[in-house]
Amino acid sequence: MGRTTVLQEVRIMRFEDVYGRFRVGRLGCEDAADFLGVSVSTFRRYRRRYEEEGVAGLYDRRLGRLSARRAPADEVMQVLELFETRYWDFTVKHFHEKLVSEHGVGRSYSWTKNTLQAAGKVRKAKRRGAHRRRRPRRPMVGMMLHQDGSSHQWVAGQVWDLIVTMDDATSEIYSAFFVAEEGTISSFRGLREVIAEHGLFCSLYTDRASHYWHTPEVGGKVDKEKPTQVGRALGQIGIELIPAYSPEARGRSERMFGTLQGRLVKELRLQGITTMEAANRFLREVYLPAHNARFSVAPERSESAFVADRLGAHGDILCLHEDRVVGNDNCVSYKRLALQIPPSPVRHHFVKVKVRVHEYPDATLAIFHGPRCLGRYNPKGELLNDDGKLAA
Repeated sequence: MGRTTVLQEVRIMRFEDVYGRFRVGRLGCEDAADFLGVSVSTFRRYRRRYEEEGVAGLYDRRLGRLSARRAPADEVMQVLELFETRYWDFTVKHFHEKLVSEHGVGRSYSWTKNTLQAAGKVRKAKRRGAHRRRRPRRPMVGMMLHQDGSSHQWVAGQVWDLIVTMDDATSEIYSAFFVAEEGTISSFRGLREVIAEHGLFCSLYTDRASHYWHTPEVGGKVDKEKPTQVGRALGQIGIELIPAYSPEARGRSERMFGTLQGRLVKELRLQGITTMEAANRFLREVYLPAHNARFSVAPERSESAFVADRLGAHGDILCLHEDRVVGNDNCVSYKRLALQIPPSPVRHHFVKVKVRVHEYPDATLAIFHGPRCLGRYNPKGELLNDDGKLAA
């Protein structure tokens, strides 16, 4: 005997007991309805059917009938076939979004999940652990940004690093791109993209990777008195750099990377993308707008903490700075390149003078003496004119 049948028999037995007491006047109509856990009108309907049809009138007439809302078998087969042939590595939620947006299937997420579970295509999720309170978000955009990298096999057979800079207040991703290896240059690139688009922000929250912090003892506290190139640059601009001391502290960015690893990999596969250039173009033009629309939230306050970079000074700050001494040939040696200093109206030569080499995220170079730029160079060390073309 099935569970539904047993429950129905119990319901009938309870009704007969309550109805018997109602007939002899021991219970009123309202009391009888309360005993059965139904409304007065429902009790009256049960009573009328029982008096007219006997026990048969109490049986649930929906049993044995197919629901009018039940999905046709061919629709169920279509969904299962799509999951098996195209979306086998998608999460149920991601798969359901594809069904609605690209295949015209108007079923609910719960229906999709139950259908896949009934067919043995996905497992039921394990029960979650104890609840933990998340750190409150910053109330305004621009108050604190997260920057982090994730090394992962984003396309088949290739492991790249994905560098992401996002806002704590909304989880909106402002900058994201793939590089061969995370480091100082990739950090500068992300920061330059954000500042150029949105302006200067208040603070940056990062892990304790060596391009952000010097950490004298492994797992210990960072040395704030000995800044890295990134720390030096942010200090010059006036942006506070904040270290995180545990994965839980970076929970917001960790969850964001979990979402990206769960969704972006599948989207790249569907598009047949295998090169970093194509992946970055798809990420920038297609994926990020959809991701931000789906996962970003409204800030607590509508004001913005971003400040316009009116001087545009961040370009020569958010880059590598290396001190050098000019050689006797009026050249500067940098990474096996000989950077020839062109004639200057300031002085006849710069031999033995201490200068500063800037290396930008696009691999171009420049030599500075104090605030004055003495020359700009392409990645091969060739001198460039003001218009960016090779000097004669």
